[in-house]
Amino acid sequence: MRKKIVAGNWKMNTTLAEGIELAKEVNEKVKAAAPAGVKVIVGTPFIHLADVNRLATDIEVAAENCAAEAKGAYTGEVSAAMVKSTGCKYVILGHSERRAYYGETNEILVKKVALALENELDVIFCIGEVLEEREAGKHFDVVKKDIVEGLFNLTAEQFGHIVLAYEPVWAIGTGKTATSEQAEEMHKFIRSVVAEKYGEQVADDTTILYGGSCNAKNADELFSMPNVDGGLIGGASLKADDFMTIITARNNH
Repeated sequence: MRKKIVAGNWKMNTTLAEGIELAKEVNEKVKAAAPAGVKVIVGTPFIHLADVNRLATDIEVAAENCAAEAKGAYTGEVSAAMVKSTGCKYVILGHSERRAYYGETNEILVKKVALALENELDVIFCIGEVLEEREAGKHFDVVKKDIVEGLFNLTAEQFGHIVLAYEPVWAIGTGKTATSEQAEEMHKFIRSVVAEKYGEQVADDTTILYGGSCNAKNADELFSMPNVDGGLIGGASLKADDFMTIITARNNH
């Protein structure tokens, strides 16, 4: 069974004190609303992870990244084992900002995914095209390439620990959003790519999230699409009320 998931990606925002307060507020709102069958995840900066995991009774916690090496002389890096030791169950990998600003390739991501799975972390794996690629009609090719190169070395059992997040790069932080029809078209295509490799059952069980300026105003329409299983939420996850509106929208479909 595919899961309904609403995940927040805080990125490089909030001090430790601010992050703890935000996580407390989200946790309490989720506890009070008890959205049936919706898994709520907050992806926080590394320094928040241990503290937020201690207070998270009704939400899960994700790291925003992890290293491509298990341990060693890699100053400033945070390993998958370190992430797991804070109590996390999830890690976000392959975000377009990591790919664009820090040169993360699919080859690097293969190593990161392997280490995450070895440490019993489920992976939210991000894929998506830039504006030029969509305008050139290459968006399906780009997304398929990232899935094939980044994930298709996994067994079907391992792939069961992957959540896919489609984020059209041209819609992240720009205020632009893919239409619900564009999102559904791509999510349906992604599911077909998974089916080619692992079969229809695995594909049907795979959770595919939409990210890219998903907010309190458009979440309901996006989540009404049959292949959109939830959202990876950026800026709107930094306001507990907005985030809760999005969670409620997912709960209603």
